[in-house]
Amino acid sequence: MLPLLSPAHLDRDFDYAVPAEWDELAQPGVRVRVRFAGRLVDGYLLERLARSDHHGTLVALERVVSGEQVLTPDILELAAMVAGRYAGTRADVLRLAIPPRHARTESRVSGKSAPRGTGRGSVRRSTPPDEVNFGAWERYVHGSALIRALALGRGARAAWQALPDEDWPQRLAELAAVTAREGRGAIIMVPDQRDLDRVLAECVRLMGDSVVGLSANLGPAARYRRWLAVLRGSARVVVGTRSAVFAPVANLGLITLWDDGDDSYAEPRAPYPHARDVALLRAHELGAAFVAAGFARTAEVQALVDSGWAHDLVADRVVLRRAVPRISAPGDSDIALERDPVARAVRIPGVAFAAARAALQDGVPVLVQVPRRGYIPALACARCRTPARCRHCHGPLAVSTARESASEADARSATAESRSPTCRWCGVTETRFSCSACGSRALRAMVIGAARTAEELGRAFANVPIRASSGGAVLDSVDPGPQVVVATVGAEPVVAGGYGVALLLDGWALLGRADLRAAEDALRRWMAAAALVRTRGQVVVVAEPSLPTVQALVRWDPVGAARAEVAARAEVGFPPAVRLAAIDGPAEAIAELLAAADLPGAVDRLGPVPLPDSARRPFSSGDSPVVVERMLLRVGRGKGSALSHALRAARAVRSTHRSDAPLRVQIDPIDIG
Repeated sequence: MLPLLSPAHLDRDFDYAVPAEWDELAQPGVRVRVRFAGRLVDGYLLERLARSDHHGTLVALERVVSGEQVLTPDILELAAMVAGRYAGTRADVLRLAIPPRHARTESRVSGKSAPRGTGRGSVRRSTPPDEVNFGAWERYVHGSALIRALALGRGARAAWQALPDEDWPQRLAELAAVTAREGRGAIIMVPDQRDLDRVLAECVRLMGDSVVGLSANLGPAARYRRWLAVLRGSARVVVGTRSAVFAPVANLGLITLWDDGDDSYAEPRAPYPHARDVALLRAHELGAAFVAAGFARTAEVQALVDSGWAHDLVADRVVLRRAVPRISAPGDSDIALERDPVARAVRIPGVAFAAARAALQDGVPVLVQVPRRGYIPALACARCRTPARCRHCHGPLAVSTARESASEADARSATAESRSPTCRWCGVTETRFSCSACGSRALRAMVIGAARTAEELGRAFANVPIRASSGGAVLDSVDPGPQVVVATVGAEPVVAGGYGVALLLDGWALLGRADLRAAEDALRRWMAAAALVRTRGQVVVVAEPSLPTVQALVRWDPVGAARAEVAARAEVGFPPAVRLAAIDGPAEAIAELLAAADLPGAVDRLGPVPLPDSARRPFSSGDSPVVVERMLLRVGRGKGSALSHALRAARAVRSTHRSDAPLRVQIDPIDIG
């Protein structure tokens, strides 16, 4: 029996006696309640044995919570592998893998019934898998070979770079359809609910009731009902977000994930696994096919290709040139802006402004991507460009809402008297700003937000609808027609037929982030927006044209950019070239853990340093804040397993000492800084 206990030293099996009254229900994989150290805890029954090695008297099970065998051998083995990979415990992994029980749903759902894929009524198969046309895959080198491999049940592994004009939800559904046709299951992972709805609709169209969608947006009853359908075998294809990687799909033949660089794939709960790596572990262990898909490519996926574990699935350059819209980077120079006063007001070079105006005259929508939402979400000193900070808490100053009507000069150089910014951390209004570096009282917008951009575009394009998509008001789609859609990165709505022009503003704000993945993430965001533009449309990125990331976008070369990223990280010693462990906590807690760890040789210790601003700060001690630091441990990839094992064992030793100082261990975190 495995009790669900938090202390690391209790991550082991325990023997319990099964009373006669529970003999029939107490089968491997069921939920049970047991008494441990004087209190009742939840757990899972792992196996039944005729006798125990324990020489004392066994404590009896309190009760079997349910006869449903929710913990399958496949998921138990996967939980052990994930716990070992991320220096965690099986109990923590199983909390992520198996949803909470919903008793009423469990009693009502029969073993042969399946929930509808969309939850919007009955859906029947409209296109049998035998009639699916896989001709679109012939545009990619070795695309037909991938389809044949799936049809034969082989564990093909591919890194697929979708063409910008590709109907990628349909392509992913086709991969699942050919896998299901051969009697095997499939898991398709997507970053968010918008993508889930698109892929799920295509899968339901091809496979009907054998498909379910799993996401955090579902209520407890709906989520558990659909999860049970997968467990009981009535649903063979799962479309979901990161937790879908643990879905109990029988005879799993394919795992695919779209846009693996999205931050949503990183689990914020212990042991902080990344869905991509969990999918790799599961596919490798079961011999299932694995496809990492997207418009861009991460360094981690490129490392898989470089190692030979996965293969490229890309289009020929001739095919690519026919599918990519025209992409240019005129730059953000004052000369380009001063040629058109209206273009200068909205921070758009004249050539981009002219393209947008022409598209609107032709009745085609225009997409404007901005890196921030709000009005003026970041301010700096107008003289020396030092970021403006609050005198009380040193937080960033911003103008969060549009107040009175302001000219472009007000946006670029707002004084403290005419526009009083507020602190984004403590909310205090700063009425007498003074730069800490040069003493100037003049403020300047570092980045103009989506709200201010929409306001200025409304002035520039009179009588044209301006629509915004950001924050809590994200648009899934917009109707065709002349309009300007202002969206923050990742919130760009889809339009039938595509946009005529896409303007990617303030590119330096994405590229200039103090983050290891800034360039990779900027390219991924830009390509996602550019893919929404029709083939004969135009994309203009406002960024320094000579930067390698901008050039990769202009050439539409995600593979080349990923190769350069892998080489750059190998040179400085960061993942995926090495294995990295981040230990967050007070200095004494970090020292205690490292003292108990039998670390492998040649471990580089970096730090400790203050915890990066981008990392979560969950720790506190009473009413006094805890000073949290971060220590990085770096080893070669060949010693990654040894490092995880050493930290896992050290956590077990530390828990036996009943140390209560907060501590967090993450393997290859995405927010290294």
